[in-house]
Amino acid sequence: MQYTRESAISRLLNSYQAYFNITMFNEEHPYLTAICEFFEHSEKYVLSRQANLWAANCEEFVYLFNVGELTRELFEECRDFACEDGLKRAHIGPGHMYTYITPIFVCDTCPEDAKAAVRKCRIYKSFRFSLHGWMDFHTAVLEVNDNKITTNRSGRCVEKILKNVLFNSKKKRRRFL
Repeated sequence: MQYTRESAISRLLNSYQAYFNITMFNEEHPYLTAICEFFEHSEKYVLSRQANLWAANCEEFVYLFNVGELTRELFEECRDFACEDGLKRAHIGPGHMYTYITPIFVCDTCPEDAKAAVRKCRIYKSFRFSLHGWMDFHTAVLEVNDNKITTNRSGRCVEKILKNVLFNSKKKRRRFL
């Protein structure tokens, strides 16, 4: 199925709205369409909550960018914005397990130098030698003209999600109905 940038973003937002808090943007950042935030708290205790064995907080921030042509410079600008903003939103401290920051670029075209920058993008931070968790940066580019997805190594899970949401959704629905 052939998508436009707007229809692909709309489909992604519809799939994310069940689990994520979505904030739409219009003018603050020219290419940013939405930020999707996911928070999870898990804990294990014995008999009462005062006897807490462990607790873990997990977070994910997905940034949806709508771009006509994704150049290397634009990718680097949006990457830096997402990384900085995601770290501001993260709740780092005791009980923090991980934070995933995931910018997804929906574009018409992407030159080869920008794809190379996406593939080489590796941002990982551990906090207090991983005692306060870590942050991993996943990124993906969806070219709607060719239905191609390019990711960095950490973003391979995002590629699976994009393929399931955008290209395989009707097959999945038929199996469950």
